[in-house]
Amino acid sequence: MYDKSLLEPIHSFLQCETPDEWIEEAKKPENLSIILRDHLMCELKAAQSALYLIRKYAVDAESTNVLLDWFKPYEDFAYKKTGSLEALKGKSNISKKITARKDSPYSQDLIDKMVLLIKEELHHFYQVLEIMEQRDIPYQNIRAGRYAKGMFTNIITHEPCTLIDKLIIGAFIEARSCERFAKLAPYLDDDLAKFYISLLRSESRHYQDYLILAEQVSGGDVSERVAHFARIEADLIQSPDTDFKFHSGVPVGV
Repeated sequence: MYDKSLLEPIHSFLQCETPDEWIEEAKKPENLSIILRDHLMCELKAAQSALYLIRKYAVDAESTNVLLDWFKPYEDFAYKKTGSLEALKGKSNISKKITARKDSPYSQDLIDKMVLLIKEELHHFYQVLEIMEQRDIPYQNIRAGRYAKGMFTNIITHEPCTLIDKLIIGAFIEARSCERFAKLAPYLDDDLAKFYISLLRSESRHYQDYLILAEQVSGGDVSERVAHFARIEADLIQSPDTDFKFHSGVPVGV
């Protein structure tokens, strides 16, 4: 069905697998709209997180405006409900050059990896939206679950530790997404299963890119912080959660 070697490093990186209880809830046909709507917003938020990192740490003011223009049609659709699927077609490629700030030793690497990630996440946003339209699932904004917030509240608040922690968190979010795509795919119809399997390669690379950048910024070993967030992430995945989402914990009372 897919190259299982893609998931071997991810299973080693994550402290736990997705609980069976989450799979049982996620595979219910009546929950498909929740899965797709939350997945849609997860793609946009992943792109926005990468955008934030580039803006804060890597580019000049002119490039910031280019990046904001790039995101505008997606954010207008998601938050203002303006635009359409057709209007977003082909918009995931950035058309202007992004210039690295000269005062940051890692800015170009950050730009190179994050711009590629953004392109892919925005394209995935379009693909999920296309699937929703094909299945007559109306777009509705959906409240974020506890997952990302639960990790971001544990960030060290001075640099460069803040950036390092954000990059490590990014790695966990991408790795967990990849693991769940693979877990859920066998229970979906053929078209949706093929789509989720198609995402594995990019998502598995994204988590590695985040880790490489974290090590580059730290100038050394980040295993202690990785282990710290691995414990937090595993607790969020394995503990009871009343709000069923793509990255939620063990479903209770849903």
